[in-house]
Amino acid sequence: MPAHPRRHACALAVLAAVIAAPALAAAPLQYPPARRDAIVNDYFGDKVPAPYQWMEKLNAPALKTWIGEENALTHRYLEHVAVRPWIEQRLTRLWNYAKEGVPLQAGRFLFFSRNSGLQNQSPVYVQEGAGGTPRELLDPNTLSPNGNIALLDWQPSEDGHYLAYGLSQGGSDWETLHVMDVSSGKTLSDTVRWVKFSGIAWTRDGKGFFYSRYPAPPPGEAISDRVENQALYYHRLGTPQSDDVLIYKRPDLPEWIIGGEVSHDGRFLFISLVNGTANRNELFVKDLGAAAAPRLDAPIKPLFTKNDAVYQPIGTVGDTVYLQTTLDAPRGRIVAFNVAHPQAADWRTVVPQTGAVIQSASLADGRVLVNKLKDVKSELDLYAADGKHLATLPLPTLGSVGGVSSHVDSMHVYYAFTSFLYPTTIYGYDVADGKTRTVFKPDVPFDPSRYETVQVFYHSKDGTRIPMFLTYRKGLKRDGLNPTLLYAYGGFDISITPSFSPTLPVWLELGGVYAVANIRGGGEYGEAWHKAGMLGNKQNVFDDFAWAAKWLVKNHYTEVKRLGIQGYSNGGLFIGASITERPQLFGAAYAGAGVMDMLRYQKFSGGALWAPEYGTADVKKDFEWLIKYSPVQNVRAGTCYPPTIITTADHDDRVVPSHSYKFAAALQHAQACANPILLRVETDTSHNYMPTDKRIRQSADILAFMANNLGVTTAPEGAPDAGPGGK
Repeated sequence: MPAHPRRHACALAVLAAVIAAPALAAAPLQYPPARRDAIVNDYFGDKVPAPYQWMEKLNAPALKTWIGEENALTHRYLEHVAVRPWIEQRLTRLWNYAKEGVPLQAGRFLFFSRNSGLQNQSPVYVQEGAGGTPRELLDPNTLSPNGNIALLDWQPSEDGHYLAYGLSQGGSDWETLHVMDVSSGKTLSDTVRWVKFSGIAWTRDGKGFFYSRYPAPPPGEAISDRVENQALYYHRLGTPQSDDVLIYKRPDLPEWIIGGEVSHDGRFLFISLVNGTANRNELFVKDLGAAAAPRLDAPIKPLFTKNDAVYQPIGTVGDTVYLQTTLDAPRGRIVAFNVAHPQAADWRTVVPQTGAVIQSASLADGRVLVNKLKDVKSELDLYAADGKHLATLPLPTLGSVGGVSSHVDSMHVYYAFTSFLYPTTIYGYDVADGKTRTVFKPDVPFDPSRYETVQVFYHSKDGTRIPMFLTYRKGLKRDGLNPTLLYAYGGFDISITPSFSPTLPVWLELGGVYAVANIRGGGEYGEAWHKAGMLGNKQNVFDDFAWAAKWLVKNHYTEVKRLGIQGYSNGGLFIGASITERPQLFGAAYAGAGVMDMLRYQKFSGGALWAPEYGTADVKKDFEWLIKYSPVQNVRAGTCYPPTIITTADHDDRVVPSHSYKFAAALQHAQACANPILLRVETDTSHNYMPTDKRIRQSADILAFMANNLGVTTAPEGAPDAGPGGK
């Protein structure tokens, strides 16, 4: 996914915007001409043509003209898809329900996001205690008329008196931090720029916060300029950014990410050093002393510096640190140690490794709350500080727990639960009495009782057993005629768990089957599962996905011409690799913001951070596996590729849009049949951010493209599953 570890959760949020689409089988489309240069790059004596390398200059006038012509072609095509108006109308109705985020406790206050339904962005609310009256604190929809200024992040001070928040142009990963006085609602003068891949960690005295930033990029090159030399700083309220205190930097490791977090009692600053997106880190600690007067000049002490595992503090009690780690436990365990004696030999195991994978953990009223994943389904367990199992929190069905919010000194726990047919619901749990209550339940105009989700297992090319979820109408006929969408991700230790999206009911009401394959490269079964799909093992990802497609056809859920595939980011990469490796296996494809040029990805924005996952073409052995699957370099002239729609965004500085431009141009040039190859470029949006109105339109376009190309030509009459109000 090319995503920073902090934003792993964003992978499912992106899925909500990308469910699939239709087509028109007619004469071949006339594509806008794209210049082909004679550039050839030399990789260890291997000469590789790069005819579209000029598209890396994102501000080039010729490129902007070509993009405009591509967008016009795509919109003309979609205007003739008969079912598209119904899709957008139904999708808009389904999207129009109230949504809330998991409350975050700060002092006596709760902070949370709330969207009335179709707001472009979700405002932030605050209330005093669980029974307080919510007050709107920050509405990002007032910052720009079209939603092009995005609220990316926010974090209250520990006492709830201040709110630090990050704004971004078009949702770019670059943030500018601001601070609001919560009681008055006034924004202070503080402005902190060039923040990227950063948390916001307040000191307990509420006088400032730690954050991570990069040097400012050259003017006009913020989207594509390669980021290096991140450093951790402290900003004191009321002072200019030029006075911020440098806490930690590593010029010897320019591509590593530096993060800081403060223990709940305010005593310790934990500093994490991560090699890009590697699933391991080094950990350091600074003893800030008294929470009311933190010592920023205190020495930094190394805790774990072998870069051999995950070391994630989950809380402290006095001198005892509770740690989530994969050291000698690739599926995770929880240990405790005295901060003065961090050696593994002195650890006390609190929660040992089991067959389930630990997704996250936190302290709650002195207990340890652990969110686990067992066969890609969530379990939430509570343990005493000595490791005794106290309770398994009840969950409503097969699904996913996320956003757990708890404090070591609070008995209140909040968490979200969702599944394919279960819209995200917020629950509260009382550690003292063990009771669970519903904090927020959405009201979606959709009847899920008509459908079901099942989990199946299939074997990949090498015999590996792979789980897959299927969602479809009850009583489905397995006659091979069902239009089917197959989604996966397969990378960066990210687990794709059951999640609701307003796009899913639309597809189900169109008679579709929705499949999610939990292929290797993700974290569904721990680090071994991840490693089996990274670096030189990446081909396993493409094979796992292809064998999922074959299983669906073999078991008569669908047939090739009715099978659509979709993926986003790293998932977009494997869609590109899948259709270039096996173009005859799929009926249609959607590739969103994919990493399509694996030989040059590391040269732009944060791409070099993904080197631990992919390797780079700067290393001979890495080049030898990358050249075999890199989508741009494996497009072959004279091949009939399946109908394909490719999307990207002009402010995407995670996976820069030149990847999608090159791949679209190469496919259009090589296409040997009438199957359409379309490019859709959105403006003032980014990799993970898109205002609601644009997200609905793009989702409708993708769904319409896929439906049309998979044989869906008419809308259901009256949308029988819509509930009151019909369509």
